[in-house]
Amino acid sequence: MVWSTRQLAELAGSTVKAIRHYHEIGLLDVPERAANGYKQYKVSHLIRLLQIKRLSDLGVPLSQIAALGRANEEPAEAIRLLDAELEATVERLNRVRAELAVILRHRAPMHVPPAFAPLSRDLSDANQSLLMVYSTVFSEEAMKEFRQMIAVRDDTDDEFDALPPNADDATVDRLAERMLPGVRRMREEHPWSNDPVADSPRGAELAEITMAHALVEFYNPAQLRVLQRLNVLLEQTTDTDDTLRHDAVHDSRAGVNEE
Repeated sequence: MVWSTRQLAELAGSTVKAIRHYHEIGLLDVPERAANGYKQYKVSHLIRLLQIKRLSDLGVPLSQIAALGRANEEPAEAIRLLDAELEATVERLNRVRAELAVILRHRAPMHVPPAFAPLSRDLSDANQSLLMVYSTVFSEEAMKEFRQMIAVRDDTDDEFDALPPNADDATVDRLAERMLPGVRRMREEHPWSNDPVADSPRGAELAEITMAHALVEFYNPAQLRVLQRLNVLLEQTTDTDDTLRHDAVHDSRAGVNEE
């Protein structure tokens, strides 16, 4: 008994296209041809095709099916490896389902990291985009710290988000000055924020460059001027604090010497 390619496909619940592909990659032997040029498939071809289809249904990649051997072999090790791969796949799918549940519960954008889903509705589009960039350069611990930081918002955050690109210098300066106390407090409560890329898995230099490019991309000119002004104010207050600490130490030592 012999079959044509189409008949073989129908018997095995496969397709002509799939059979031709199996020939191309060496999984299924090409049969002899009749005088009219048509392929003549035999029972051995049907059995092999059923094997391929069964293994494929079990999740075995076509690239690995050849390694599993033919009919009467017992590829125990290959089966154990396949089971381990499927277990990992199930774990990944369960994790994805859990993340989707969080996204649905908070009506968060799908691209936002799950841990930030509860906060996403308070973030501007620019900050959501920045968050995605940060997630590629921050360490896992840094992302936890960052989440704690942005969970606390005040009026200046909304004012910064709404700042028009053509805001004048006075507006920029006032906003930077109003933001200063909150930023200083944040840095005191979260020392990590003074050097957020120190433990970056991508390396500090690449992380800094990536963050700088992202800020320029997603913040408008006035917002960037606010950040620049804020950095100047932070440096000035830091220098002042250092001077005060130095004077206090000097005074205390002078008092001891006088005694």
